[in-house]
Amino acid sequence: MPIPPLPDDVAALVAQPNPAVITSNRPDGQPVSVATWYLIEDDGRILVNMDESRRRLAYLREDPRVSLTVLAADDWYTHVSMQGRVVALADDPDLVDIDRLSNHYGAGAYSNRTNKRVSARIEIERWHGWGAAKNQS
Repeated sequence: MPIPPLPDDVAALVAQPNPAVITSNRPDGQPVSVATWYLIEDDGRILVNMDESRRRLAYLREDPRVSLTVLAADDWYTHVSMQGRVVALADDPDLVDIDRLSNHYGAGAYSNRTNKRVSARIEIERWHGWGAAKNQS
């Protein structure tokens, strides 16, 4: 598996608001995957955000290892899976991060303004791609 940085064509793919699935681990080791919004930040880390009440947040606090698979919106055969770990968790009291994600996906300001949110920043350790994003040797 290649390590970051991502090649330009792969970085361009994951910079788009594509469908994505994140996988974390329960305390018993069972993987749990859910659809998620994500955003690649300027420093190469991945931003995700979740409701404070989500079980995933507890799982990430106990085991920060994650995998995020991004599927090209127009060709799901083309996808990139990035493995890494959560390196920062921070409250999002003013909903700045969830608004960034919501805007990135074309939904405007996030609609639920009452639930507390938490942002996670994921550092990519390795990745692999398929289809048009297939690893280049």
